[in-house]
Amino acid sequence: MKITTKITTKTLTRSALILALAIAIQSIRMPAYVTGPLVNALIILASALISPISGVMVGLLTPLLAFSFGIMALAPAVPIIMLGNALLAIVYGLLKKKPILGIICAAVLKYASMTFGFYYILPNLMGIKLPAKILPILTTQQLITAIVGGIIAVIIIKALNWGNKK
Repeated sequence: MKITTKITTKTLTRSALILALAIAIQSIRMPAYVTGPLVNALIILASALISPISGVMVGLLTPLLAFSFGIMALAPAVPIIMLGNALLAIVYGLLKKKPILGIICAAVLKYASMTFGFYYILPNLMGIKLPAKILPILTTQQLITAIVGGIIAVIIIKALNWGNKK
């Protein structure tokens, strides 16, 4: 699959709308098991319905804005979450014609990159050791919320396609 690099006003506008919805969801400050799947679903929806570049834009900006607005307090986590989200968007975008495979591969790659980042890069290369209590939230929980978010996104995509067939 070819990923287009052309970013149009239409792409930016639609991406901004999805980003605004993601920020609104984060701002409500629901539990992570609700917010996580919803934000992941929006990243996947942006990637599937607009373009993988759109998904990457949403995925990069959600943790950055969440930190900026005080929704998330761990500054060292931001770049690692950004990377995980970008991989989620790219991999799902590449595999969107096979949605279940796309969800599984994208979620596993997001999980693997974040696990590597939090368990190896932060402590060994940057000298930052996060509390052991937080690590499962930033790793294993991310795998689960990415899979659940993917399922939500696929249901929405199927519903949108069903509406278009009539």
